[in-house]
Amino acid sequence: MSSGGEERGAGASADGIELGKRLIRVGGDRGLSLADRISEKLFRLSWRTPIHALRLRGRHPLKLIAVTDDPFIGDAARGHALLAGQLSFRGESHDVDGLDPANPTWSASFATYFQSFAWLRDLSTVSTRQQAAPVAEALMRKWLTVHAAKVTDPAWRADLWGRRLQFWAAHAPLILSSTDLVYRSDVLHALARGARHLDRAADRVPVGVARIAAWCGVLTAGLMIPGGDPRRAFGESGLARALVGAISRDGGITGRSPAALLDAIQLLTLLRETYAARRIEPPAFLADALARMVPALLGVCHGDRGLASWQGGIPVSGDVIDQTVEATGVRARPLRQAHEWGYQRLAQQGTVLIMDAAPPPVTRAMEGGCASTLAFEFSDGAERIVVSCGGALGADLRLPKALTEGLRTTAAHSTLIVRDSNSTAIHADGTLGRGVVEMELSRNETDTASRIEASHDGYARRHGVIHRRTIALGTDGRDVRGEDSLLPAAKRGGKGAAVPFAVRFHLHPAVEATPTADGAGALLRTRSGTVWQFRARGGTLTLEESIWVDGKGIPRETQQLVLTGDALSGGSSVSWLFHRAHKSS
Repeated sequence: MSSGGEERGAGASADGIELGKRLIRVGGDRGLSLADRISEKLFRLSWRTPIHALRLRGRHPLKLIAVTDDPFIGDAARGHALLAGQLSFRGESHDVDGLDPANPTWSASFATYFQSFAWLRDLSTVSTRQQAAPVAEALMRKWLTVHAAKVTDPAWRADLWGRRLQFWAAHAPLILSSTDLVYRSDVLHALARGARHLDRAADRVPVGVARIAAWCGVLTAGLMIPGGDPRRAFGESGLARALVGAISRDGGITGRSPAALLDAIQLLTLLRETYAARRIEPPAFLADALARMVPALLGVCHGDRGLASWQGGIPVSGDVIDQTVEATGVRARPLRQAHEWGYQRLAQQGTVLIMDAAPPPVTRAMEGGCASTLAFEFSDGAERIVVSCGGALGADLRLPKALTEGLRTTAAHSTLIVRDSNSTAIHADGTLGRGVVEMELSRNETDTASRIEASHDGYARRHGVIHRRTIALGTDGRDVRGEDSLLPAAKRGGKGAAVPFAVRFHLHPAVEATPTADGAGALLRTRSGTVWQFRARGGTLTLEESIWVDGKGIPRETQQLVLTGDALSGGSSVSWLFHRAHKSS
């Protein structure tokens, strides 16, 4: 570090950029190998080359002012695959050398991963700049050749440009270490053009995490490109609007996806680090949003600290959640009631129950929404007991579409199903149709239990019944009691045919289920040795096959408890109990 920097104190340079945060070193090169020192000197000399200055001449020099500190750890497996010459995402893999963005042969989800440049985080997680830069530059050159000068879809989608600018700013040393002046100029010109595109397009993307990503890109450009003060003011106003439209008062996100909320939290936290790189105070609304979003995220996490599998998500590990929350700097407890977002949480003595207590998201807010109203999951400490199949939007990309679409159905969730139909219709084109419109919900806390009572009208129009579910968790955490009722819908009562129903409880693959001799219950053993007893009345109990999509997006074989029966015209109900009979020591 130069002596001038030391005299200014706090590691700041004349322009206010913390040393070590800027794109180009300004201090000495002590501690580097001979090859590294030569490389650094060439890098600095080339940046000052008169030819390069002429090429970028304008009102403001075309450069990045600083480098954002990315606080998040990427996927190590994907990073190692990249070093080995493979770009991989959710089971789909392509050779880097043979990658041709002009003639893509990949899926839409893989395209998003490639086009967003999220792979830069994965690459930087497992390698040094010296190892990673050639790989990153090779992929960058491929992208520039096809997309830098031509507006194409999806490459120029505003939300992808927003993510791209954030990753470029955070991992600039990987894409701008080359001594090729023309290449570096092309990267910077593409960045500037993308920023101008975002200025016009950020408000045109759908409300939700996509619009948040777009405005984060506008602000990244405003902070990292010289002369960006007007853009920064414009971007702060746009992001404030995007957050109002996307984040509910209880911290949930439109579309009701916990995975999307996690994504939005990481976008905003990375943006906050961009402000920190410039030593500029972020707007207050940014901290306020994170302070609401983090408790909501924790509210849909189990005892293993990982996400529940709602709205097509996968069980993101507790380590990822912990690291994300730590990066936000927000200290909060899990939110118990998220009325607007639609999730309810009961927690007692290590037992955690999470309930989907809202209609599915509207199609315009989220593609791939699930018909999971009144489903629940519960865990005992670090062990999940009852789950949803999950994974409709996070499963391995090699799986058949019919399977992933099936994961969206009511039958793929732990709730009641009438006549093998969805509580909200799922059309052949993937959109959601008629179903749950009105819901009632009440919650009571007593000295002995926490209780939720809720109902929905998803089966009223087609089958003439209302589904009501009551769930109570004892204060000792040992009993989860429930009752599912089918009641005649208003003005639809009277005599009619019995309505067949099934109540499904999907079990985690680590739970071994054994039916009891009387056929009215089952013993559930976990890997730790804990035993839960299941008992039911009012229906016929069977044990059937099921699947659960794990944290890698791979379906794993498991079992489900299924209660079947026929609801009479006057209404019927079944009651059930999960009781922890033995806790492992």
